[in-house]
Amino acid sequence: MGFLPPERDPGLLPVLLWARMRHMASTYHRVRATLAALATLALLAPAAGASTLVIEGAGDGHGVGMSQDGALGYAEHGWNDAQILAHYYTGTTLGQAPASFVVKVLVGSKVEKVPLERYVRGVVSAEMPSSWPLAALEAQAIASRTYALTDDAGGTRFDVYADTRSQMYVGVAAETAATNAAVAATSGQIVEYDGRPAVTYYFASSGGMTENIENSFMGAEPEPWLKAVPDAYETKASDWKLSMSFASAAARLSGLVRGSFRGIEVLKRGVSPRIVTAEVLGSRGATDVSGPELEARLGLDSAWAYFSVKNGTSVRREPDVSGQAPFTLAAPESPPPVPATPTTSPQGGAPAPATPAATAASTSATGGVQAG
Repeated sequence: MGFLPPERDPGLLPVLLWARMRHMASTYHRVRATLAALATLALLAPAAGASTLVIEGAGDGHGVGMSQDGALGYAEHGWNDAQILAHYYTGTTLGQAPASFVVKVLVGSKVEKVPLERYVRGVVSAEMPSSWPLAALEAQAIASRTYALTDDAGGTRFDVYADTRSQMYVGVAAETAATNAAVAATSGQIVEYDGRPAVTYYFASSGGMTENIENSFMGAEPEPWLKAVPDAYETKASDWKLSMSFASAAARLSGLVRGSFRGIEVLKRGVSPRIVTAEVLGSRGATDVSGPELEARLGLDSAWAYFSVKNGTSVRREPDVSGQAPFTLAAPESPPPVPATPTTSPQGGAPAPATPAATAASTSATGGVQAG
């Protein structure tokens, strides 16, 4: 008696059905896993024609006060330290620091007490290349000395941080022959407004115009010596450009994007083209954002920024309702005349000694601003 084929044997049918169902289930799960993997790759890979946010701008830093790159340009064109400082800090004069002033510096977790002149020697070359002209180094020394007097970063515990939260301080390691000469030539000199030390913010590069403090430091009150001024000798090297995908921009703007990211619309700019306020545009509405927050979120060199969207070879400028005309760099300036040195210091006592490169000034014809 022969055997029936397996598929015709009634006793084997349940086994065969179970095996086939198991095979079909396994195949289904493999196909599903493959489709899921393909979908993930599609999300990760940039789609053809995906939008790119293109950002073009100028300057490096907040734009308030003295531009270090601009100070270099003025020094190279014959301006002395007093003229440079009077340009950037509107309506200021040079006065004298209180005698025997000691700076409390937070270095790591320890507060160090450092005599003012020694502190300044430890700052200048950490903030400005020591190879720059003496007038620029002297302007930096006076600005750094004044900043140390006016900063109260730690309240009663300390005056300044040893890093860019205040200004860079690295002690003896920062001292060079050139910067020590600049500190010595300006010994005790500080920037004053109306007889009081003026907060002397400074920054790397202005892009061609500095900015009012209230437009750059959100919530700050206007200050008469911290007004926007043209920066005639700013270099084109401060121009910058970067691009990022919409996905990357949306991730950096997390919490500000409502729905899908659509772009950025500028609402208000400062005296310079720096953004004061803008809107992050989403498919479900817009969210207000300040220029400094945009700068920080997107990793920009400054808030001086213009936005475009690129799709393939097409580039479209983003909305800008600020009404500000395109920026034009100011014409080169000749050094202003320097008035006679006052006979007494507004703080009392003898004024700082005048030197060919460091004569006290009264007021600036153009005004000035601070930086940090």
